[in-house]
Amino acid sequence: MPYDSRPHAEWKEPAIDAYLFPKWTNGLKHLVLGGIVGGALYAVIVVTFGFAPTALDVGYMPAQPIRYSHALHAGELGMDCRYCHTTVESAAHAAIPATQTCYNCHANIQPNAGDAQKFKLQPLVDSYNTGNPVAWVKVHDLPDYAYFNHSAHINRGVGCVTCHGRVDRMEEVYQFARLSMSWCLDCHREPEKFLRPLDKITDMEWTAGSDAEQLKLGLELKARHGIRSLTDCSTCHR
Repeated sequence: MPYDSRPHAEWKEPAIDAYLFPKWTNGLKHLVLGGIVGGALYAVIVVTFGFAPTALDVGYMPAQPIRYSHALHAGELGMDCRYCHTTVESAAHAAIPATQTCYNCHANIQPNAGDAQKFKLQPLVDSYNTGNPVAWVKVHDLPDYAYFNHSAHINRGVGCVTCHGRVDRMEEVYQFARLSMSWCLDCHREPEKFLRPLDKITDMEWTAGSDAEQLKLGLELKARHGIRSLTDCSTCHR
């Protein structure tokens, strides 16, 4: 094959544009920066609300517009929790009683009360007369990103005292439990340690006896109600 003596084309360095990203990628740096800043801000918000006093502060006891004594009503008088908190068995939230619920009893009590008692309950009277609800302050205030359903727990054998403590001994209700994720998971992993018969849900003094007796009963109730150890993130974070 004859040798080709024609000069070969000289090699040229590629233009600088060959080493640059297309112009449309310029906007990506703003997205990346926004993602970093947004992620950091989200982390701060989660930590701030997650560790807020109303979420983890055991003993949190805000002042209420009326000094309502659970020790008197639930303890001394033996009122069932469900008389006031009517939705615990049927809804996600435990309803705060309407003024009319209070007046079912206090309409007869108030006329014969002393001056001090009448003064104490004046906000209740005002609420009844005006139709404006009493501005009770929430004690157990979970973060918005944590889903909790009262009825799901009550109807499977988790008693009021497990989460709220001996409310029947509290002059003013305070936060009994830490309400942290790890605290919830302790029960979700081993629910048999906390379950009780459904007719003992509001009984503050009931116990199964020894730890062994509780475990035996708890395993029976767990099987009877088809309770699973739910620890998936989506169970509580929806």
